[in-house]
Amino acid sequence: QVHLVESGGGSVQAGGSLRLSCAASGYVHNLYCMAWFRQAPGKEREGVASIYSGGGITAYADSVKGRFTISQDVAKNTLYLQMNSLKPEDTGMYYCAATVSTRDWCRVNWGRVVPYNNWGQGTQVTVSS
Repeated sequence: QVHLVESGGGSVQAGGSLRLSCAASGYVHNLYCMAWFRQAPGKEREGVASIYSGGGITAYADSVKGRFTISQDVAKNTLYLQMNSLKPEDTGMYYCAATVSTRDWCRVNWGRVVPYNNWGQGTQVTVSS
């Protein structure tokens, strides 16, 4: 199991930026599909972006492509989400998630909620117009 703790959320105006962090601890020596999900009130949780801990692939939801960037610092066991040009529709609780996977599985299935068995507690992002 991996323990995940998010930070960096807050309230910003439309057009602003935020950088979310997700610190991982516990057994981090496996290869994981790491992802950011978000959930707005009354809506289903949706995948925002993913990265494979073994290096290489990233993936993004169409709604955030060109605005958000996912990255990782392997030495610090930390996952990041740089969010630029924020829109009111980006408002929601943002969660970090991880599941042991192969690179191919992560590339194809990263946006599915059910397979992830490690979740953080979430950090709130509010974007005002």
